[in-house]
Amino acid sequence: MPGAGAGSRGDPAYNREMDALGLYVHIPFCQTKCAYCDFAVVVGRDRRQAEYVAALVHEIRVWGAVLGRPGVSTIYVGGGTPSLLPAAQIATLLDACREAFVVQADAEVSLEANPGTVDRSVLRALRDAGANRLSLGVQVFDDAALQALGRLHSADEARRAVDEARRAGFDNLSLDLIYGLPGQELAGWQQSLDEAVQLAPEHLSAYGLTIEPATEFGRRLRLGKLAPLNQDLAADMYEAADETLGEAGYRRYEIANFARPGFECQHNLGYWRNQPFLGLGMGAHGSTVVARFGNHRRLNAYLSQMAGWQGPRFAAPCVPEVGGPIAWVEALDRATQLAETAILALRLAEGLNMAAFEARFGERAEERWATTIEELEALGLARIEDGALRLTARGRLLGDEVFTRFLLER
Repeated sequence: MPGAGAGSRGDPAYNREMDALGLYVHIPFCQTKCAYCDFAVVVGRDRRQAEYVAALVHEIRVWGAVLGRPGVSTIYVGGGTPSLLPAAQIATLLDACREAFVVQADAEVSLEANPGTVDRSVLRALRDAGANRLSLGVQVFDDAALQALGRLHSADEARRAVDEARRAGFDNLSLDLIYGLPGQELAGWQQSLDEAVQLAPEHLSAYGLTIEPATEFGRRLRLGKLAPLNQDLAADMYEAADETLGEAGYRRYEIANFARPGFECQHNLGYWRNQPFLGLGMGAHGSTVVARFGNHRRLNAYLSQMAGWQGPRFAAPCVPEVGGPIAWVEALDRATQLAETAILALRLAEGLNMAAFEARFGERAEERWATTIEELEALGLARIEDGALRLTARGRLLGDEVFTRFLLER
């Protein structure tokens, strides 16, 4: 990202870093806030949707101009509940992205939707607008568990949404599932896995529940009204997902993500490969690899700061300053850049490619983290094979312990 002293469009280093951007576009509107949700969302503000879309279009255009209309390989419209916006407004946002950036002809354009908020006509309109990948927030095929989570849809509505998506022309479909829920047993989780497989999506995400302090679940946990998660049971549930989905033909390409060959989420792969991306909209985060930054999390603050904004100033190349919608910036030193690249790569089945790391940073990973790698191999948490450092099955269950070691050995 250019600034004073930054590379220009003709600078090979600039082009290499910034011409394969991913765009994340945040839609904050929700019908209700789920008990586990810690995202930047607003409830019951439908009347402000048009105002928000106008501000978001302005932000997209400003960034496109500031960066010199770079190339974009993926667009991900997330939330919140993007499917609450009229399809025409989604089309307006995607058109703005295409005008402000050079969006690749074969770009993956993902859109999140909640069952119960879409029907075939809406989905067909979203498909016509340019969305070619749909991610449905199913979470679990159990009505009681859905109600406990604060979800508004039923298991039947989730099944119906899959059918409607197929009829609307979506041939790249992902389902989000959550395990480790309060009161959930292994048999119930297995049933959800089996039902998901029967629906035959191209992609499945299986996330363990994380209870954040600012959520409703976090409040209940502090008050003693919610039992702490059973980590052993959660581990059993993860292993059940790994086995069930593997047997059904889904490849685990990231710790929590499974896909049929060729249907890996390219946008999220950009995150895990520590490539630059822009976060657009209220509360969205971006990264230039040397810095990360985020927008205001409150709707009024975001909208007021967007009015008349002409783009960020830069404290250094690829390091924007706080101002306008940007609420915070964290410049990353070299040690943090290297550690985060390693940690993110280890989430992937492909692991940390030693040759690629050295080519990118001019430093050998096996020398920088010699002690850490030796200890991880001795503990059976990771191993080097075919020129890459990869987590073992045990390492995937103890990922946080592994990742912390890379941050500590600087």
